This record gives sequence, structure tokens and C-alpha cells, in this order.
Amino acid sequence: MGCVERDREMKRRRKRREKLQKLRKVYANAASDGEKAELLAKARKISPLFTFDE
Repeated sequence: MGCVERDREMKRRRKRREKLQKLRKVYANAASDGEKAELLAKARKISPLFTFDE
């Protein structure tokens, strides 16, 4: 029974990583500080300790 939960956990982790990679690309192309703050808020909803490394 534990294997099924592990599969779900792995799927959630992969999906989170994909979303954060997309947000990194958008953040790199963001022009204003307002856009960057908005993207950081979205990323923090997905992963609370996340930061964009510049």
C-alpha cells in the first residue's frame, strides 16, 4: 500500500518542479518589479521557501 502513496508523492514533486521551471523562465523575461513580485508570490504558493536566484 505504501508504494501507491509514494507514486503520488513523486508525481506531485515532478509537477511542482515543472511549474517552478516555467515560472523561472517567465521571471527571467519579466520587465518590471511588479511582474517579478507577482511571479514570486505564485512560486511561494507552490513552494513556500522558493526564491529566484539572480
